[in-house]
This record gives sequence, C-alpha cells and structure tokens, in this order.
Amino acid sequence: MVQPSATYPADGHNRLLDLAQEAYAGGRRLVAPLMGFPGVELVGSNIKTAQQNFGEHYRAIKSLADRFLPDLVFPLMDLSVEANAIGRYTVFPTDDSATVPKDVFRLQDLERYREINLSFDSRVNGYVETMKLMAIGLPESMLKGAYVTGPYSLAALIMGADDAILACMARPDEFRTVCEFATERIEAYVRLLISAGAQVICILEPSAVMLGPAQFEEFSAQYVRHINMSCRYSGICTVYHTCGNTMHILDKMVGAGVSRVSLDSREAGVDLRAAARHMPENVIIIGNICPTRTMLRGTPTDVATETRDLLKAMDAHPNYILSTGCDLPQETPLENIEAFMQTGREYRLETL
Repeated sequence: MVQPSATYPADGHNRLLDLAQEAYAGGRRLVAPLMGFPGVELVGSNIKTAQQNFGEHYRAIKSLADRFLPDLVFPLMDLSVEANAIGRYTVFPTDDSATVPKDVFRLQDLERYREINLSFDSRVNGYVETMKLMAIGLPESMLKGAYVTGPYSLAALIMGADDAILACMARPDEFRTVCEFATERIEAYVRLLISAGAQVICILEPSAVMLGPAQFEEFSAQYVRHINMSCRYSGICTVYHTCGNTMHILDKMVGAGVSRVSLDSREAGVDLRAAARHMPENVIIIGNICPTRTMLRGTPTDVATETRDLLKAMDAHPNYILSTGCDLPQETPLENIEAFMQTGREYRLETL
C-alpha cells in the first residue's frame, strides 16, 4: 500500500508550498489527483445520490482516501451548487454531474436572489456536512479541500454562457453587476466550508478560459482576488483551476494572489514545464496528467510511463505537485489510479 507523504497541521495559507518544498528537499513529490467520481463507482452508488446525500457522498470520498492515501482530497466536483441555491433551474442526471441549463434571466432578479440565505439551502448544507465528515473522519495526513464555482463561471450559469460572453463585451457594466453578485454568493459559501473544516478552497473557472487576458482580469481574476483575501485571513490555501488551454492567462491567474494554480492537460494545450518557468517560486503549480486519454482510456503501463515522464520534466521546480489535469471520470479504472499514485510515490528527483 502506498504511504502518505507527511502529517499536516490544521491550516495555513502557505501550507501547501511548505509541504511541497519539504517533499522536494527529500527528493519526493506530493501526489494529489483530482478525483471524486471514481469513489461513487467504488461504493456502488451513483452521482445523483452522492450529490444529494452527504452520507453517500462522504462514503465515496472516504473509500478513495482509504484506498489511495492522497496528500490532498476533495469532494465531488460540482459547478451547480451556488446557482441551484439561488433558485436557478438545475437538472440532476443519475450518473452525471448536476447541470444548470440556460433559463430566463433579468438583471432585476438579483435583488430577489440577494434575499436568499445560502446557509439554509439543502444542497449547500449537503456539501458543508460532507466537509465536516471529511474533517473529522479522514486522516490528519491529508489536507481537506473544497470546491467553489468561480465568479465568471457562476455569472455565466446565472445568465447563460452565450449571454454572458456577449454581455462582457457589449454590456460590461451589467455583467460586472452579475459578477459582483456571484462573488458575494461564493464568499458566503466559502465561509460555510471553512467553518466546516476546509483547509484548501479550489476556485473553479472553466468558462473563463474563452476570455482574453484583459477580460479574464476584469471578470474573473479581480473577483478571485477578493475571495483569496478572505481565505488568507482565515489561514486557508486557495487554488485557481481553469480548464482548457490557459497559457495566455497564466499571469492573470497568478496575479490573483492564490496559493496554487491548477492547470489542464497537455492535450488541452498546456505546456506545464513552460508554465512553471514563468511561475513565481511562492506559487504552486499542479497538474497535469490527462484525465480522459491517459487515466480513463490508458493502461496502467501508459499511466505509469506518462506520470514518470511528467515528473522528470518537472524536476527543476520545487513548487510542483503531481496531479491530474481535471477531475477524473467516474469510470476511471482503479488500477490506473493505483498506477498513478504508486509511480508518484516511488519517483525520486534526479536533480538531487
């Protein structure tokens, strides 16, 4: 059985950096795949049940934690929680993540949404209760993380993706209002998750990858900066995760002041080694084994080879954590996750 890398204290904005550098000094790497959905398969449940029943949710996450002993563990990735909590129409497939289809939206709807207290929402509370169980039920050797939707992505869910991109170009004042509201809701959710025991907050901005650098700064990074400062005052690590090719907005992501940047796979267009060369030493870079081509459809040998090659390519960078480019699909073979973890644990830096 693979062994965890270290025992972590309770919190700290720089904790991930300290731990990554400590592992590097010993010739090792922290290993933290983004995984949650394979746990649903492992316990014989389904995504809909796990996303709506915190006991099932925790059981799925604990099964992964017990089997693979990652250095950092997250619940199921879910981009619908905050939008659903303010009453946006949400669809709950049995074996896929909840989604928020486009629905009618008027700017004046925000006034009604502001009256809704997220702390009374059943799905918000389901994730908060899952976080509480993770905090008390998982080993101290694992950092416990939580996901929140990013400000641009939440605004796009509220308005509809097409309307959001049009608004940020043609009606920026209106769109800023929606982003400001989204940030308020995200920060309320963040406070609940931190109170429940979250040590790492990962801000998910998949929709923002389509923006240019100036738009990304205006409609995502400046709001993430506010969220990050709230977390920093609580001693909590923050992660900025954006799917797709983010090479054109890396400077903006780092400029938001987060503790860590999580990047998508080489197949999405991300050159992790090139990205790391431009990363400040006090910001961790995480990634980027492909969750579909490699982890889902590859063999354990494929996984081990690609993981070893990536680790070797990143030897010169102390501020690196081995991970996947995004959350693993539910059907990811467990033997592939085992190969990823085992390769990551056994690898020793060639530069030392």
